[in-house]
Amino acid sequence: MNDYQTARHALGARLRELRSDAGMSGRSLADRLGWPPSKVSKLENGRQTASGDDLRAWAAACAAPGAAGELIAQRRAMETHYASWRRQLAAGTRARQRAFGQDETASARIRVFESACVPGLLQTPEYARHMLRRTVELHRAPGGDVEEGVRARIRRQEVLSEPHRRVEVLMWEPALRMLICPEEVMAGQLDRIAGMVGMRSVDIAVVPARARLRVVPSHGFWIFDDRMVVVETIGAELRLDDPEAVVPYRAVFEALSAAAVREAAAHRLLARIRGDLLRPDRP
Repeated sequence: MNDYQTARHALGARLRELRSDAGMSGRSLADRLGWPPSKVSKLENGRQTASGDDLRAWAAACAAPGAAGELIAQRRAMETHYASWRRQLAAGTRARQRAFGQDETASARIRVFESACVPGLLQTPEYARHMLRRTVELHRAPGGDVEEGVRARIRRQEVLSEPHRRVEVLMWEPALRMLICPEEVMAGQLDRIAGMVGMRSVDIAVVPARARLRVVPSHGFWIFDDRMVVVETIGAELRLDDPEAVVPYRAVFEALSAAAVREAAAHRLLARIRGDLLRPDRP
């Protein structure tokens, strides 16, 4: 159980305590609030995040309106789950890859936007190796299992071939021009992406650097179904599980997707990027 889930369970335990102190069963509280009993159960057991209105209504129904502020503060503290990379990498890169893979296998629809690098689901082993080594060095984390981490990252790519899952990947053109690995490794990575464009199981698109955008691609993010957004910053990973927090990310993804190129246009852009990369007079 991660820190966010632990916090949600703690909030659920506090809700259960208020209901118990009020002498009500879960069903009687649900009746009073006009909710299905399953909602009360999910909130108390940490399987659903309560909204601010839910918490105010719960406190009032339990004759404890003064507890609403406490509950809302507890919810705000857990809305953004912050986990530093150093802490996440303490168990090694393989463990980190497996943990992220659990989010992917638990989702029917995965939407990815990357502005600075190729996302893990499309990486070649060589590119992944350079990415993981840089991450380990930056955060001074144990690096003895980088090769195991690379293999675990490549295994995550099996979700791309599962027919019941929808994966959509957007990449900003600068991410495909950024040299965070040797030129020959990046060329192989571009070839890998070009070979995947047009696959039925995954929608791969590139947002051209000169495209007119209605939104600013400030940073990369992953949307898992419509329930959670994961944002990777330099120092930590943020997990946003509040429905209101997910909405702007969905809007940004849709706007960037509308500006992206696919199929033949994507192939032409990838070929141009690769040609520029290997140009003899390139500085």
